[in-house]
Amino acid sequence: MSHKILITGGAGFIGNHVVRHFVRRYPQYEIYNLDALTYAGNLENLADVENAPNYHFIHMDLRDMARVVELFETHRFDGVIHLAAESHVDRSIEDPLAFVHTNVLGTVHLLYAARKVWGDDYEGKRFYQVSTDEVYGSLGETGYFTEETPYAPRSPYSASKASADHFVRAYHHTYGMPVIISNCSNNYGPYQFPEKLIPLVINNILHRREIPVYGDGSNVRDWLWVLDHVDAIDRIYHHGVLGETYNIGGNAEMKNVELVQLLCDLMDQRLGRPAGESRSLIRFVKDRPGHDKRYAIDISKIKRELGWQPRTPIDEGLRRTIDWYLDNAEWLQRVTSGEYREYYERHYAHR
Repeated sequence: MSHKILITGGAGFIGNHVVRHFVRRYPQYEIYNLDALTYAGNLENLADVENAPNYHFIHMDLRDMARVVELFETHRFDGVIHLAAESHVDRSIEDPLAFVHTNVLGTVHLLYAARKVWGDDYEGKRFYQVSTDEVYGSLGETGYFTEETPYAPRSPYSASKASADHFVRAYHHTYGMPVIISNCSNNYGPYQFPEKLIPLVINNILHRREIPVYGDGSNVRDWLWVLDHVDAIDRIYHHGVLGETYNIGGNAEMKNVELVQLLCDLMDQRLGRPAGESRSLIRFVKDRPGHDKRYAIDISKIKRELGWQPRTPIDEGLRRTIDWYLDNAEWLQRVTSGEYREYYERHYAHR
């Protein structure tokens, strides 16, 4: 019998890699990609699998509960991998209600529809919520987030993801819904929309524009190669214990300014520019409100229970990312037109 998986947000950054992986690796599965195609969702990202016989695209907004329920009743999915979300902290500060509507209500609509259709028959069913390490708040100079770390979100974005996670757990404890949650660190790699730090820096260096760095650049993040994350998602979906949470990290902590400097040096090498030229573009700008100081992930649980660990060193991942953006300059130009330029001006022009 066919196994039907609904992947939400499949035209976005992480989602397109997940969709491609499942379509190709599991030809016996029927993969349904649901995406609202907002500014960061792009079907061009999946042109290489759009004609695969086991791939189906559904243009839909999760905020429309009636349509979500109808979708479940029509296709009767066996599994959900829920990635669809508004995900940029700066945008959440500008418009927090959009994050409530999409990240919280959208998740609740999915849960409601799944329970309505699955009823009490959860055999072979699975609802997988892909979340973020930002729900845990901010760390000091030492320590790591574990699966037992209390939630302490500090931005509208992380608060919306924390709320969605709580609803997922509530459906598990109240209704017996077969759920799993993972919390991952900062992803990077091909197809990432250039509002995020790494593609933003690459794009600005390419065009010799100033590179904005918040505050003094000392905020620390853990960086995870997106295809390593996809491998973790595959393992968790198929082998994770229902009701459990798994933290996914890259074991690659760096201060933001150190990451930017490394990108500058790698870009100078790749473009044949004089050493240090791109570093001269760095400009420190007014810090983001409520900017979390440090994120760091303890991955011992997923390593111990599912045999997963990151395989891509940060230097290698960044080189591969740079190569992809430079080899796909037309894609980058298309996604940075219009609305992106207006957003960029709002956030960085007068800081």
